[in-house]
Amino acid sequence: QVQLVESGGGLVQAGGSLRLSCSASGRTFSRYTMGWFRQAPGKEREFVAAIGWRGGSTYYADSVQGRFTISRDNAKSTVYLQMNSLKPEDTAVYYCAAYIFGSGSVYSGNLYDYWGQGTQVTVSS
Repeated sequence: QVQLVESGGGLVQAGGSLRLSCSASGRTFSRYTMGWFRQAPGKEREFVAAIGWRGGSTYYADSVQGRFTISRDNAKSTVYLQMNSLKPEDTAVYYCAAYIFGSGSVYSGNLYDYWGQGTQVTVSS
C-alpha cells in the first residue's frame, strides 16, 4: 500500500509559479512511476506529467510542455511538479498518482493504482 499526500496548491496570478509536492509512504517509493493529473470543474480528469522510477524518463501533456517540470527525490519519497508561467486554464485540482506494475500508457489514469486526495490550484487572470 502507498499513501500519497499532495501539498503546495494555492491561489496565484497568471504568469506566476507554484511547486506542488507529493509525499509518499512506504519503502518502495523508488520503484513507482509517479504521475500528476488534474481535474477542472465540469471537465474530465487529464494527464499532466509523469516520471519513471529512476527519474530518467519524463512525460508531459502538450498543454504544459515547457512550463511544468516533474522531478522526484527518492530519498525523500517525494515527487514535485514545478509549475511556471501559469495560466487561468491551469486552474484545477491536482492529483498525484502512482503505479509499480502495469502495461499501458503512462498518460492514462487507468494505469495508476494509488491516488492522493488532491490539492487545489487557482490561477487568476
